[in-house]
Amino acid sequence: MNILIINGPNLNLLGVREPGIYGSSSFEQYLPELQKRYPDIHIEYYQSNVEGELINKMQQVGFSYDGIVLNAGAYTHTSIALGDCIRSLKTPVIEVHISNVHQREEYRHHSMISAACRGVICGFGLDSYRLAVESFVK
Repeated sequence: MNILIINGPNLNLLGVREPGIYGSSSFEQYLPELQKRYPDIHIEYYQSNVEGELINKMQQVGFSYDGIVLNAGAYTHTSIALGDCIRSLKTPVIEVHISNVHQREEYRHHSMISAACRGVICGFGLDSYRLAVESFVK
């Protein structure tokens, strides 16, 4: 099984950026734990601050991988292009968020990509990624 985890803008700053919201661990610190938990699954990671690069990466694997876990960051709330891309893929996509976006600013309550995704997981910190991977395992 091949799963790609994609993080969007500013998520390269996890562990530094607003630790009260996003925690004090970087994704690079968390990823080995996730890979160790699922040794029979190839879990690949990609991060970009650029919307087009996220689309390019999803199109690259979106017809051969078993799942994509996407934290689109702020693009979640603005990107019609990401939603269109997800709809064009064969590979299912799970939308994830570290924080509970519904407890935050009003503009974060609406997602432009949720309707295109298999499901949405938010509010469980970095464990949101594990829950998404688990959804593909089951």
